Amino acid sequence: MIYFFIALAIILIDIFTKYLASKFLSDIFTYPIINNVFHLTYTENTGAAFSIFTGRQAFLIAITSVFLILLICYIIYSHRKYKKLLLSNLAITFIIAGGAGNLISRIHFGYVVDIFDFRLIKFAIFNVADIFITIGTILLILCVLFFEKDLLK
Repeated sequence: MIYFFIALAIILIDIFTKYLASKFLSDIFTYPIINNVFHLTYTENTGAAFSIFTGRQAFLIAITSVFLILLICYIIYSHRKYKKLLLSNLAITFIIAGGAGNLISRIHFGYVVDIFDFRLIKFAIFNVADIFITIGTILLILCVLFFEKDLLK
């Protein structure tokens, strides 16, 4: 049950930050926090990470939905099997929440609002959902490699 509340909190934060970006940044496009280093920039991304699959909303919605259902099923299964909180399940919760946040935007608007623009390293503009997908993925890899190896047996 804790995983549900964590995911819900992340989704709500993601939706709220996208709303704020749409309300305050869409007209001015970009707002420098640290000039030429970090800006808040409003962009509408119709693709996935790094704008791959741009304009293929139906495909992205379908693949994300299937992936999220599989991850949710895995968390339910592993929670029943191990009867304890697992770091790997927290990582998967982060991935689910991020994926759901972007999925909600994609279904509702036809695009995902990206906000965070690190210009110093010329990185892709991203949002809160993307942050949690990335953190969850890194944490999951660390769990598999170092922390919860015995669960794979």
